[in-house]
Amino acid sequence: MSTGIWHHPATMPSSLDLLEWLRASCATYEFDVVAVFRRAGNHPWPLTAANEQELEQRLGEGGHLLPLPREPAALANVLEVSIVDFVLRRAAEVPGAEARRGSERGYPDIEMSGPAFGDGYHAVDVKAARRATSGKSTKSRITLYTGNSYFRYPRLRFSGAFRPFEAYISHLDIVAIYTFDPDSPAGVRDLELIVHPAWRIASRRRSSTTREYIGAVTSIEDLRRGKGEFETAEEFYRFWRAYDFRITKQVQRELDKLLAGQQ
Repeated sequence: MSTGIWHHPATMPSSLDLLEWLRASCATYEFDVVAVFRRAGNHPWPLTAANEQELEQRLGEGGHLLPLPREPAALANVLEVSIVDFVLRRAAEVPGAEARRGSERGYPDIEMSGPAFGDGYHAVDVKAARRATSGKSTKSRITLYTGNSYFRYPRLRFSGAFRPFEAYISHLDIVAIYTFDPDSPAGVRDLELIVHPAWRIASRRRSSTTREYIGAVTSIEDLRRGKGEFETAEEFYRFWRAYDFRITKQVQRELDKLLAGQQ
């Protein structure tokens, strides 16, 4: 069983620590998706600009820019896609690093591998959450895993996954926390990226009352410190693997198919 802790391979002393590489990379990230582009505009052609700031101004004045979606899940999706793109670009600059994007509904968001990170496969998931009004917690509980499928049955390769859950050496989360700004077209202010092994920020509560999701702690300070509700990875896996998740008909059909394929 994967513990979610990344161990630096003794056989490759020159390899990078993926966790620290992600933290250093994310420290340089800037959310530069400012609006939705609208093709039709109200201005004379050609439209010229001397730099990015002037281009944004001219596009806005010309009626080309619409605000990003305000609904939390939709805006979070834009943020997450932007961060995944950023990590893929940064990984492409590292000799011996391999990274590929996961599917929209699958796990993980990014699969990283290659000799640069000591070989083996690493799962990197990206989460985004708004700050609550108090600024001390997330407005909603972040989802770490879907508990009733690939997490519950780590040896099986569910749809939307590159490989079984247990095939990953580490499971890391990039958590994007932001303040919603209704006066900005982007809607995002004071963005903060936090990177931890998923188990370190896990709670003992689901993130949804209707879906079988494993939730993170909501305190922003605890998220920063990696101070979840479990002392060890083993304790986390023992608790959530024993949890009485509801198996939906859809999951049961896929589970039956996967088990039949093993026989």
